[in-house]
Amino acid sequence: MEIGTIDISPGEFDTGWLEVTGLPTGGTEQLPIVVARGEVDGPTLWLTGGVHGDEATGVAVAQDAVNEQLTEPLCGTVICVPVVNPAGLRRNTRTSYYGDHDPNRCFPDPESESERPPNTQERIDRLLFEEITDSADWLIDLHTARIDSLPFVIRDRVLYGDLRNSDEAEELSDRVGTIASAFRFPTVREYPAAEYLEENLQRSTAGAALNGAGIPAVTVELGGHSVVDEGIRVAGIEGIHAAMDAFDMFDGAPPTSVNRSSAGVRAVSPPVEYDVRRALHPRTETAGIVRHRVESGDVLSAGDPVADLVTPTGERIDVVETEHDGYVISRNEGLAVFEGDPVASMAVRDDGDLVVERS
Repeated sequence: MEIGTIDISPGEFDTGWLEVTGLPTGGTEQLPIVVARGEVDGPTLWLTGGVHGDEATGVAVAQDAVNEQLTEPLCGTVICVPVVNPAGLRRNTRTSYYGDHDPNRCFPDPESESERPPNTQERIDRLLFEEITDSADWLIDLHTARIDSLPFVIRDRVLYGDLRNSDEAEELSDRVGTIASAFRFPTVREYPAAEYLEENLQRSTAGAALNGAGIPAVTVELGGHSVVDEGIRVAGIEGIHAAMDAFDMFDGAPPTSVNRSSAGVRAVSPPVEYDVRRALHPRTETAGIVRHRVESGDVLSAGDPVADLVTPTGERIDVVETEHDGYVISRNEGLAVFEGDPVASMAVRDDGDLVVERS
């Protein structure tokens, strides 16, 4: 197997680089690659992290889930890119400095052709996407969300149409569910299909793999950004190894690669029993200074207050209420809000289909 600077045989572990674009100061932009290949044949998992440059726990989980000891029990191959966005990492920012585009909205969408020449970030993502589709049997993309966010797994809806029929989409969705259920975090469905496409999430890492290439993929949100959450890091590694075990990638039990006694493992049970989807909700219709009434994990019913809006001198001018049943994933950061701004991220009741026709 060859990828970037790595040429690896069964039973080996190696690290290297994938060159993705030239730099005006000389040299090339390189993505770090870690590959563990077992002696026994099996599936190939792609593990990606750091597509947003300030998402620290995702990078740490990607770094720590794959090591040389993994090759002994491994059946198959793990290809890990711990930092997909080195340009963002250098600035500790979400986006890259290649036009300040979101690297997680620049992967190819084969059903949406553009006459515009690809920008630098799109060229980088396309090159990585080609490497992924060349060998991946499944993919896990590691992220973090807002400050004080619950950890959760995002399950995208599978779209059918030109690329696959509804039966093939159902089978693909079932495999996505196998990955999601391996983590000890709540599963949150992605936005409804129309909103999903409007937000270009079919061009995210997992969205492009899943709906573009037909590769089972999930996005794992590992708590808040900017600093490593040790308990979530441990639970994230365990979730990856549990998912690998579900795909028969170990000869025997999954490896014990984490020290549970050194950190409180933050495994979060779903706060509600019904299916939920992700929503930037509720939104305020009043500009002001926000005072949240809720915390991450709080279960709410439609009509419950989420936040007060006050003036700069502290007088309350509005109350923001949820329109849905669900629970709080995180509160939005910042003190000031304008009309139409969300004040929280919620998991709200979802009765929609997981497999949807793309139209």
